Amino acid sequence: MSYPKFYDEIENIKVKDALSNILGTFDDGEYEFSYKDVVKSAGHSCPTVAGAYLMTLTALNYLYPDTRAIRGDIKVEFKEDLEDGVAGVIANVISQITGATDKSGFKGLNGRFARHSLMNFNSNIDSSARFTRIDTDQSIDIVYNPSSVMANPNMQPLMQKMMQNTATKEEIKEFGNLWQDRVMRIFENIDNVIKIIK
Repeated sequence: MSYPKFYDEIENIKVKDALSNILGTFDDGEYEFSYKDVVKSAGHSCPTVAGAYLMTLTALNYLYPDTRAIRGDIKVEFKEDLEDGVAGVIANVISQITGATDKSGFKGLNGRFARHSLMNFNSNIDSSARFTRIDTDQSIDIVYNPSSVMANPNMQPLMQKMMQNTATKEEIKEFGNLWQDRVMRIFENIDNVIKIIK
């Protein structure tokens, strides 16, 4: 499997999942998500998927500074509606990592380990997302704005050629390389694209 090598340089998100432990999936319920993992689930890498990963990484490192994040014990809120813009794409990535879902998630075992109703939309917040630890009620708001990381100007004419089915194989490959170059630069400029509101 060939993919951009910078994926392997991105910090993994380490979680602990009591349900996973009880069901014998991973020892002590401990496992990790890599950026490559969420890219495979999404089917692509883009500024939106990168932003969702970065927001989750930043929030969980803040909420769990000395321990693994507890998957299934994190509530996530969005200002947007689920069907607005890219909210659904962002929610899918965050759900994969945190376990939080709106109504579709796991209903639990005898009242424990429920994952549904941990994700809410149309919330009264002024950020891209709010993450809350259920056990401590500690929250962090994250704003993601990748606009400071500009796309290469060659991307627009290449995109037009692809939409018109006139792009060569070389031009299609060049577009993909330039696209992933911007994603890489977003990760390299995390301090500019991610803002924490405590």
